[in-house]
Amino acid sequence: MLKIALPNKGRLSEEIRELFHDAGLEVRARGARALSASLGGQFEALFVRAQDIPEFVADGAAHAGVTGWDLVSEAGRPVELLRDLEFGRCRLVVAAREDSGIATEADVADGMRVASCFPRLTQAHFEKVGRNVTVVPVSGAAEISPRLGIADLVVDLTSTGSTLRMNGLREVSTVLESSARLVACHGNDADARLALDEMSRALGSVIAARGRRYLMANVPKLELGRVREVLPGLNGPTVVDVLDGGRFVAVHAVVLARTLDATIRALKALGCEGILVTRIERLMA
Repeated sequence: MLKIALPNKGRLSEEIRELFHDAGLEVRARGARALSASLGGQFEALFVRAQDIPEFVADGAAHAGVTGWDLVSEAGRPVELLRDLEFGRCRLVVAAREDSGIATEADVADGMRVASCFPRLTQAHFEKVGRNVTVVPVSGAAEISPRLGIADLVVDLTSTGSTLRMNGLREVSTVLESSARLVACHGNDADARLALDEMSRALGSVIAARGRRYLMANVPKLELGRVREVLPGLNGPTVVDVLDGGRFVAVHAVVLARTLDATIRALKALGCEGILVTRIERLMA
């Protein structure tokens, strides 16, 4: 049984469970407080704190795990990156008070204090840019540190920047871009690697399907050349003869959901009929 470490709570946990469910790896726990659960087949989920997952995976207590790249980077433990799961996106940024006069890292004076829940990444970043600062480790709410006089700057996570602005802070630079990642232990044997690669592909097929739709339409044969420009698909649209279709053929293609309305308008302008759009559960490239 291969053990997969997953976050035990929070929004990231919910999104991961949804992704695994859609990939056919439904979390089957005995109760809401269960510390483990079946994922079907040969996989078992272990529910732990998100920040502990890099340690579990690096030490071999779990064969693989899912957590934020910010936490993996802060832990500094050797793990193998299998896949970017493309959600939970955020940035680790340097921020200063609006009235501090600090607009770039060149304005950061040696000896300034920087509060962060990511002391290792913070120290490494300022060493890289040639600034000798004092890192103040905090366990949370780093954004209030400048107001309390604990620090001159903060290094904190943000997705929209609204929390920083609400606390009178402005971004100075980006330290790291993060998202949920599937990581694995370097010590896994060949059978475990094969199984984890298959799991990674299953998760990837769900991710690839998100934001895409399957579109079918009856297209005038004389307009096929122009329709190809509207429906490029993955490798070009699939064209199928329609029984007694006369001047029409059926065209199938995968399209981006965000361009769907414009695509349908373009097809109608070319005389296409019987346009049908469906969701895609999984997409194997």
